[in-house]
Amino acid sequence: MLTHLCAPGFMFLLGMGVVYFGRSRSKLGWSSWQMTRHFAIRAFVLAAVNEILFTLPFGRGRLIVLNIILLALAVNYLIAGLVWLAVNASENALSRLLDSYHSSPGDDDDAGRPLLQDETAQSFTKSDTIWATRWSWHIHNVVLLALTIITIAWNSWLSPHHGHCPLDTPPSYTGPTQPRSTTLGPWFDFWFLSVHYQRVISPFPPLAWLSPAILGLVYGRIILSRKWRAYTINAGNALFGVLLMIFFVLTRILHFGNLSEDCLRMSEQLASTGKNQYLASFRSFLYISKYPPSFAYMTLTMSINFLLLAFFGAMPEKVARRIPTLLTFGQSALFFYILHLMLYFCMAILVKHWFGRELDHIDPMTGKPAIGTEGQPAVMWITWLVGLAILWPLCRWYAKFKSTKGANSVWRFF
Repeated sequence: MLTHLCAPGFMFLLGMGVVYFGRSRSKLGWSSWQMTRHFAIRAFVLAAVNEILFTLPFGRGRLIVLNIILLALAVNYLIAGLVWLAVNASENALSRLLDSYHSSPGDDDDAGRPLLQDETAQSFTKSDTIWATRWSWHIHNVVLLALTIITIAWNSWLSPHHGHCPLDTPPSYTGPTQPRSTTLGPWFDFWFLSVHYQRVISPFPPLAWLSPAILGLVYGRIILSRKWRAYTINAGNALFGVLLMIFFVLTRILHFGNLSEDCLRMSEQLASTGKNQYLASFRSFLYISKYPPSFAYMTLTMSINFLLLAFFGAMPEKVARRIPTLLTFGQSALFFYILHLMLYFCMAILVKHWFGRELDHIDPMTGKPAIGTEGQPAVMWITWLVGLAILWPLCRWYAKFKSTKGANSVWRFF
């Protein structure tokens, strides 16, 4: 469950970061073209890092794309940046249009007609401009929220069986058996479905993960719209987290927004045939589809993420600074993510050599029986803590290093 929070959290913070970046660069006088160039370069760098550090070494010459999420981050960063620029431009245009319409004197109102030409300009009052700006801002937020819903709903719409498993699924099966392709071809599937081809492996289809990035745009716009009290922000985060949790519960009860309908074949489902599969047990209730993400998955994970935002937001800064690694990893999050993948991959070789045993499933990368430490939680926890201890000084150094670089430096991308 904890790892489920990461990917939507990445995308959400990506969208929020775009708003913060755009606002700060606008104050520095950057043009839309300069920001577009920055978004494109950063997306290219992320895609290049994915290819150089992961596809080439782990693909072993067999793969041309191994998308472990960085490629999805690259694509959605570029899309989120372009959407923010488009919204920023159209918001100003709509504000001017509403201002002009709301402020123009009525053609049939002789008493309201200006006697002098100068009085026409004076009719555009400050209150009219504020009214138009507010309405334009709200309208664009509604549009972005609609896009947030559409871009998660299309994962169900585009699913070959619309989120349902065939009724002849073998009884012994314990999870969803969704087809991994559509009739629209592999190029289309790459963007919307988790795919495993001979030369391309992509469990994180870029456009299937666009929804939390757009939600991040909305959140960033709201946070920067005015000077909020910390209490208000924390209360808002907690309230929205609870609202999303209610939506998740409804997906279980009302059977909507899931990509695993009629898919669970565990003992509790077999013992309660014909009943709601998600209410058969606690683990069934929490069963969610991540590859690609369903609406149920997104509401549950983002609910927890918003509750965590409220929790950490309420934490005094002095307390946060006393928690080992918390701020250090947060100030170099992408660097930490890339480095931790390579470090734990190398550590896994040693751990599996010393403590591993053959498991009852096939390793998709080698085609041979998988080797792991299943059933040995102490090994996992110790490996995790040792890895964090190695990563902490490296991330601390990198955070200081990138702080010395200019606003345009590629090192600040990480």
